[in-house]
Amino acid sequence: MDSRFRGNDGLLNMLAKYTFVALLFACLNAHAQSSDLLHAIVNQLSQHTAIRASFTQQRQSPALTQPQTSSGQLLFATGHGMLWQIQQPYQETLALTDKRTVRIDANGRMQSVRNERGVGQISQMLQGMLTGQLDEVERQFTVQANGTVAQWNLHFTPKQSRVAQVLRDIQLDGGTYLQRIRIDMQDGTQTDIQMTDTRDAGPLSAQEKHALGLP
Repeated sequence: MDSRFRGNDGLLNMLAKYTFVALLFACLNAHAQSSDLLHAIVNQLSQHTAIRASFTQQRQSPALTQPQTSSGQLLFATGHGMLWQIQQPYQETLALTDKRTVRIDANGRMQSVRNERGVGQISQMLQGMLTGQLDEVERQFTVQANGTVAQWNLHFTPKQSRVAQVLRDIQLDGGTYLQRIRIDMQDGTQTDIQMTDTRDAGPLSAQEKHALGLP
């Protein structure tokens, strides 16, 4: 072979190696930045022991001719669970903890509700984010963080094949507080929850404590 071509081959190989190394460092740097941002976001969210917010939820499904929309109030009690109070177009209160989901009627009576597959992992992930338990979150999900602490986006992909068969991914958006949750299921169902008027919850009522199993 002509020495000129052998020289070109050597130059191309060297450039390829340098390009690979540069891309590797770029990927590692991007991962480190994403990890740093994720830890900063979790630290910020975990400063609030309990929050209240108004929500609007839109659910779309291939089985539905049009999206279903509901609205109401929610309460996140860090480390204990969530109260989901639907006010429109019907009234219903659900209490979700790491152990159970119950429906609460107007008289305060509770009835156990069987969780759909994937719901338990979603609830645990949200609790992990709000309590700063990042190790548990990353054990179950691959997490990608984008943006800044002031305005961020988190993308969660399930690691467990059993969960991944049902749940495609979850996206969280927020700033000081969580502002939006989007859940995509493998069957094409999409749930989009927008939160407004988010604030520190203040003291919980006796009924709220009872629903969440607090003393």
